[in-house]
Amino acid sequence: MKKNTEYTIGFVLLFAILIIGKINLSSSILFFRLIAGLGLGYALTRSFFGFAGSVNRSYRAGSTKLMRTLMMLFVGTAIVSACFFIGQDVTQYDLWVNPINLGLILGGIIFGTGMAFSSCCASGVLTDVVTGMPRALITLVFFGMGVYVGFPLQSSIPWVSNTLISTETFANGVFLPDLFKWDGLEGYLGASILTIIFACIVVWIAKIYEDKRKARNTYSGVDTEIIQDEIYKDEETFKLISQSTYEKLFVKPWTLKMGAVVIGAIFILLMGITKAGWGASTPYGFWFGKLLILFGISPESVAAFAGKPVDMFTMPFFENQVNVQNIGIILGTLVALLLSGSFVKTFKEGLSISFKEGLIYVVGGFLMGFGTRLSNGCNVGALYTPIANFSLSGWIFLVFLVLGGVLGNIIYKKLMTSRS
Repeated sequence: MKKNTEYTIGFVLLFAILIIGKINLSSSILFFRLIAGLGLGYALTRSFFGFAGSVNRSYRAGSTKLMRTLMMLFVGTAIVSACFFIGQDVTQYDLWVNPINLGLILGGIIFGTGMAFSSCCASGVLTDVVTGMPRALITLVFFGMGVYVGFPLQSSIPWVSNTLISTETFANGVFLPDLFKWDGLEGYLGASILTIIFACIVVWIAKIYEDKRKARNTYSGVDTEIIQDEIYKDEETFKLISQSTYEKLFVKPWTLKMGAVVIGAIFILLMGITKAGWGASTPYGFWFGKLLILFGISPESVAAFAGKPVDMFTMPFFENQVNVQNIGIILGTLVALLLSGSFVKTFKEGLSISFKEGLIYVVGGFLMGFGTRLSNGCNVGALYTPIANFSLSGWIFLVFLVLGGVLGNIIYKKLMTSRS
């Protein structure tokens, strides 16, 4: 397929999605979720941004640039979020101040291991449906299974549902502003400074690690990051109607920082409009339940096992806000690739996997899904959103996510280099 044809299809598809969504979605908030999903999918794809890559790239290539960019994203989002919270009753927001317990630790390790196996996370698997379909579909099905199997544990086991420590505002977690009520800004000044300190520590450790990899000649770098760095060095004369202008607008990759700014802006819009952050993984368990119903298991039995209301498995798919947003991420990825003229090439490259890889993706998907139930979220639900909401749990999850990611990469490397 010629690139010009892909460009045309991309624009037609984008307008079709918006028109169909406007006509068929039952509320303005659902339509907003669709637009937010489109934006997230586009930004993640255009900037080669992914939460899983922060660990996988560091281990496999020695580059910590994505990890350091994530810290910028976390700090920026948290500080802007504080503008919503100062002078407000934050209990009116759906803040993800998660429990600190054994489940958070084990969930982080298990999720990180699965993330290394499948080379994606809960949001990344949605973009990978377009860029690496076999891997993504296998991962997604078993991710959903892991979430579904973990539902009963999440709600019934104390070391998953109850916190070991908490502060005043939220009974089931540590809300950092509660530690700094004396700072003159209801604790948000102190909480923001502490968030910056935590992020700086991560950046410092990441830079030391990267420098050591370079010194040992084990640093290979990441191809996409090299392209991103090179592409904006040469500035061309601007001409409104030209191929170079189109490429600047739709083809050339964004830098990681540009991606972080757009993703952070969409997160802030979500917080302002829905009064909640970004989550992705819980609906996968409901999708898996719907799949079981499709194969003849009664909705009541599916719901009884999960300990969830029956209507969570029987309600119309596009009545669930996060479902709409997740589908929007997939569509945003598709639009991004079509508008850049790289869909066919990228899609074909992602089709080939071996039987061994398929089995690894099965395990990776299940581990990630099950891990999210223990830690009460994924890379966006247990890491990004809690940190942006000033929950200490997000930073603890990060530590054990990285440990799990390193462990998973070690195992993955041994599996892939062993004889079949």
